[in-house]
Amino acid sequence: MRIIRRQALGLLLLLPTLAWGQSQPASLPKIDSLIKRMLPAGSEVGIAAYDLTARQPLYAYRADKLSRPASTLKLLTAITALSQPNADTPFRTEVRHDGVIVGDTLHGNLYVVGGFDPEFDNVAMDSLVAQTATAPFSVITGRVYADISLKDSLYWGQGWAWDDAPAAFQPYLSPLMLCKGTVEVTAIPSTVTGQPATLLCKPTSSFYSVRNETRSRTPEAGDFILTRDWMEQGNRLVVQGNIAGLRKGQVSIYDSPRYFLRTFLDRLHTQGISTSDSLCFAELPADSDSLSSFPILASWQTPLQTVLDQLMKHSDNLNAEALLCRIGAQASGRKHISAEDGIVEIMKLVRQLGHNPKDYKIADGCGLSNYNYLSPTLLVDFLKFAYSRTDIFSKLYKALPIGGVDGTLKYRMPKPPTRGNVHAKTGSFTAINALAGYLRRKDGHEIAFTIMNQNVLSASQARAFQDKVCEALIAQ
Repeated sequence: MRIIRRQALGLLLLLPTLAWGQSQPASLPKIDSLIKRMLPAGSEVGIAAYDLTARQPLYAYRADKLSRPASTLKLLTAITALSQPNADTPFRTEVRHDGVIVGDTLHGNLYVVGGFDPEFDNVAMDSLVAQTATAPFSVITGRVYADISLKDSLYWGQGWAWDDAPAAFQPYLSPLMLCKGTVEVTAIPSTVTGQPATLLCKPTSSFYSVRNETRSRTPEAGDFILTRDWMEQGNRLVVQGNIAGLRKGQVSIYDSPRYFLRTFLDRLHTQGISTSDSLCFAELPADSDSLSSFPILASWQTPLQTVLDQLMKHSDNLNAEALLCRIGAQASGRKHISAEDGIVEIMKLVRQLGHNPKDYKIADGCGLSNYNYLSPTLLVDFLKFAYSRTDIFSKLYKALPIGGVDGTLKYRMPKPPTRGNVHAKTGSFTAINALAGYLRRKDGHEIAFTIMNQNVLSASQARAFQDKVCEALIAQ
């Protein structure tokens, strides 16, 4: 997309009505016709489109109607995060120690300090352990502590569904997370019909166990199912069903920080480092900024853009929630952050853009909550704000799914004029489907748009409608 900027655009946006024109959106017959012909009976839609090039409204249909945004809420989280002064600071996980090293013994403790990195994976864990193992000791007389003091103890958002507990898309948020707090299980069928499949689990850890109830090439064994004893908040994985070919699944693990710490200790022991096997939690003492008192043994950094790309391209809920808490931590400078601390900062931007925060409800950072309510107009105003700031827009636009090309839009809008021309965030929930982002009209004008379908049980119908609306906007 060609990006046109004027020096005063960001300042003018603080007065949205003056900066972006006062004209009313036009009636676009093609979209009006689509609403009449394609909108499923009993459903509703809100649409807002803004011409960024001409700086005037392009189209509106029930644009101020409150709707549940599903994952398009991630746009508010991302744009707010990118607007912070220290937005580019990477997500960082550190290992520090206190005490003294005498011979091959550390007379002190290790502290693994979490920084909300949602992309911390097997490679990162191995690196952190390998760096720690290069230290000049093989015995630790003290403890290995996990410092998760950046966040409060609430790991789920308001209004999340309790029965989604074992689902990989509903994360247990913590400042320390390994592989998004999940385990991937691969089932490989046996060469002998009726025998259990071979199960490969990644990452390996003694924190969970696996019960194999699969049968190879046995249709009566039923569908492939991967779950755990989530009603008891347990971590016994259960794999069931017929395995006729290679099958993969993911399941969440209860208690992300203990999962992280147990795996860290497991791998530390394999490196020949002797320490207590207990899972201990403590905050790094207040004078931890003194590197001489608490030197860094190991660290892992993940760039913001990496987190943002996964958040947008694949609609990653964990990344959104981690980013929301980091917003609160950066803005307040405090620890023991709650989701509300990040939401406060989003609402500040809502007010800055000329809206009353009391007119909306934001309950989390990813859109999983049943309590979220936004309007198409608000979403478009956030998109306008992002467009006005090159530092924000360049990162956001790079991360958005592209119609017919990648991410959650890879299999939508596969033909011209929409293919490669719609960069937008999707949102799907039961009876909810939304799409919000940017496209380029055939006359070269850049457009910000939001389409929020509500009460549509057929997601395919809602998506088909949205794709046609994008075509109509491009054709104007």
